[in-house]
Amino acid sequence: MARYTGPTTKISRRFGVALFGSSKALERRNFPPGQHGLRAGRKKKSDYSVALGEKQKLRFQYGVLEKQFRGYYEEAARRRGVTGEILLQLLELRLDNVCYRLGFGNSRQAARQLVNHGHVLVNGKRVDIASYSVKPGDKIKVGAKPSSQQLALRMIDLTQSAPLVDWLTLDKEGLEGTVSRIPDRADIDPLVNEQLIVELYSR
Repeated sequence: MARYTGPTTKISRRFGVALFGSSKALERRNFPPGQHGLRAGRKKKSDYSVALGEKQKLRFQYGVLEKQFRGYYEEAARRRGVTGEILLQLLELRLDNVCYRLGFGNSRQAARQLVNHGHVLVNGKRVDIASYSVKPGDKIKVGAKPSSQQLALRMIDLTQSAPLVDWLTLDKEGLEGTVSRIPDRADIDPLVNEQLIVELYSR
């Protein structure tokens, strides 16, 4: 499936949050890109515009295209519980995101590439689909090939200062992680108001 491959700093500056991990662009220029960027924040946004912006932020944060994102929303709406929280859980349990949370990638894009290139095993079987949904009890491990091990170790070194989330456990020496449970909203700490996204799709 196609994915966004354009400039990431522009997207982060457009929404005013570090959607792709690095906040350097926002530190230098904390206003939207373009020749009218400095004046863009003065215009009052409609409720629809705000809700649309929240959806776009979440899409870009997890690297999901529109059709796939709608699929996640529809699945969340079908399940019992709070739709917005379930939507966040579905996105958080993507294999590429879990690899990112484990430190196997210093960004979600890097973790996705690790998965797509066949470096990751789930319960002992190679999985090269970034959107694969993991479940509690699943074991995610880096393959035994030297190239896979070297790549993962380099990423672990880059991400060692980042704290591990509570719903995952990690064996750094074995380059293996386990999904302990489904994350709560407090574990995810999203950059968006997911309720606005639910209201947007409910119109």
